[in-house]
Amino acid sequence: MIARTLSITAAIIAAYVAVPLIVGDSHYIMSLITASLVVGGVALAWALLGNLGGMVSFGHSAFFGVGAYVSAILTMKAGVPVLAAMLLGGLGATIASIVMLPVLRLRGPYFALAILAYAHIFKIVATEWSSMTGGSGGISSIPRFPHVLGLDLAGKTGNYLIILTILLVFVLCYGAIRRSHYGIALRAMHETEDATRVLGVNSTLLKAMMLFVSAFMTGVVGAFNAHYINFLEPDYAFNGVWITLPIIAAIFGGYRTVVGPLLGALVVYLVDQLVFKSLIPSGHQLILGALLVAMIIFSPRGLLPLLANRRNHASA
Repeated sequence: MIARTLSITAAIIAAYVAVPLIVGDSHYIMSLITASLVVGGVALAWALLGNLGGMVSFGHSAFFGVGAYVSAILTMKAGVPVLAAMLLGGLGATIASIVMLPVLRLRGPYFALAILAYAHIFKIVATEWSSMTGGSGGISSIPRFPHVLGLDLAGKTGNYLIILTILLVFVLCYGAIRRSHYGIALRAMHETEDATRVLGVNSTLLKAMMLFVSAFMTGVVGAFNAHYINFLEPDYAFNGVWITLPIIAAIFGGYRTVVGPLLGALVVYLVDQLVFKSLIPSGHQLILGALLVAMIIFSPRGLLPLLANRRNHASA
């Protein structure tokens, strides 16, 4: 237990100190790491909904886009500070998820497709509501992050530290929920939902709570991304890549673990951009797909459980 705590502490210190010191001067590498953490944030939210809520979603791009638009509009039209607007973007995504509550009665692929339909609906709304969202032309010059205590959060290192802090908070919240009695009830519900209902567990309420938490997390990450790239338009904000790539990252890293989706996002995105793309500039995603298939075949639980098993074997 002590060794695990020390290793986690060392990893956090390395993430906050070593990474900026080593690659902080390379804007390209820092931008890739930040982008991978954005993917990791959505992957973490998706894994939380799937692991605890027992629901597979194909529509997290809806929460991503809503959070991005709410935060951008609040800062540009209402003068809300950027950091506060990001939290309100998460709240906006949570409110948007309320309209999805009727589909909680559905299971399996029916739920996944219903959530995907909502993502398309929100994209159409953002396109047609041009007076507020700018329509298909999008919104440009979205305010950047401010200076805080002498630190320029608008720079590449500042952006990295913001998204890293957001994800660290999300990991702690995810872990706390998983260890709580709500998490125990949710995991028991996966085995047999009818039996847990007999015992007095309100499965619909628990599913709704996980949907709200997952939507909030995704909305905050979407809001961060809007202020990070300073531009937003419907095809980008609600693009399917904001669910396909996080799903790949979560499955690759181990979606039933807390940190696995983040590890998967870092490995998948950075290896794809730094290695596979240099080898095959066009069609490098084919190698990524083959790597994912190999991981599913040889380690269905993902990369993090695979590394843990090897470490246990080595220590034995």
